[in-house]
Amino acid sequence: MTKPLALIIEDDYDASVIFAKAIEMNGFETEVIHTGDEALARLRTAVPELVLLDLHLPRVVGTDILREIRADPRLKQTRVIVATADPRTADIIQDDADLVLIKPTTYSQVRDLAARLTSKARITDQS
Repeated sequence: MTKPLALIIEDDYDASVIFAKAIEMNGFETEVIHTGDEALARLRTAVPELVLLDLHLPRVVGTDILREIRADPRLKQTRVIVATADPRTADIIQDDADLVLIKPTTYSQVRDLAARLTSKARITDQS
């Protein structure tokens, strides 16, 4: 059985490793992407079940990527966890994200949020 795909879009290498390992604990295959333009290119070909998106990325900012995800009909079912260190930005984008994670964060927080979102997705799909 193929594992669902999760994209980790995060420019901080250490954070991306923690995020990937935590999400893998929920049965996902993960891909780590470090720049906004690479993320947009990958999202043109992939349909991930989950995206963990940092808002402060090089080349293309995370808010633009979030808008692209929400505008693409192929990605309608994609769940998005936005990670930001700025609580004001979190308030602004919370309607477009499935969950907002305020940095700094822990491995267990990411693991639990991914589990929560995938449980919601499975319940919604069964309804």
